[in-house]
Amino acid sequence: MAKFLKGNDLNAALENFFVSAHDHIILISPYIKLHDRYKSALLTHLKKPEIQLTVLFGKNEDDISKSMKQEDFEFFKQFPNVEIRFEKRLHAKYYANDSKAMLTSMNFYGFSQNNNIETGILMEKSLKGTFTGENNLDADSWEYFKTVIDQAVLLFNKKPKYVKKNILSSKKYVRSEIVLDDLSDFFMKKEKSTRDKKIGYCIRSGSKIPFNMDKPMNYNSFKKWDEHKNRSYPEKYCHFSGELSERRTSMEKPILSKNWKKAKEVHNLK
Repeated sequence: MAKFLKGNDLNAALENFFVSAHDHIILISPYIKLHDRYKSALLTHLKKPEIQLTVLFGKNEDDISKSMKQEDFEFFKQFPNVEIRFEKRLHAKYYANDSKAMLTSMNFYGFSQNNNIETGILMEKSLKGTFTGENNLDADSWEYFKTVIDQAVLLFNKKPKYVKKNILSSKKYVRSEIVLDDLSDFFMKKEKSTRDKKIGYCIRSGSKIPFNMDKPMNYNSFKKWDEHKNRSYPEKYCHFSGELSERRTSMEKPILSKNWKKAKEVHNLK
């Protein structure tokens, strides 16, 4: 059975996907930024290793943090049975559980869910659909996206471990083990790079620029200043903090006196 969804019905259907899952949950979206309501729905399965969570995102091959933030990765990695994959060509959005699937325009992104005009086609298996052929749409889409998932790059994989309880092969969950994790290292390096990068502020416009005591202005502001080259001309912002300086900064003294001690510590100034 196929059903057209929009607006709140679309959001509610996705939320129901997660809550009603028994075997697997599939999230395919180029961009991922979790909405609180979906986090809450997914968390109902936090202690259920029998449910496999598959996340596939894409785009921004040079910096995948633009497609999925570290905080969302940290959320996903806490689940006992999860894999996270990346496909740089991904543009499709597809969500599924054991019995339902959805093809939609909507990214798994809070802004999209709150602000954009989005639609989706809900596909749900039914007895009637077996005879009318309606179930074929669900089957065809599932087979296609299974291939897309299998061909995508696996970046993180956490699997549950079981022990046999008796000779009838009944098993008991004991723990989960991370068998692959290329994402933690990526985000660690990204955080270090951001931390090491020296950020300053243009003393005339307040915009972010590289911290440089000799060049505390962006290009356009510097061109205007260069017409007169007055190093003591009062400017508007502090090069270190970006706060309004009340005309107490200049090319000669780009940092407010109250921030000088901290600026020396952070940027090893003399």
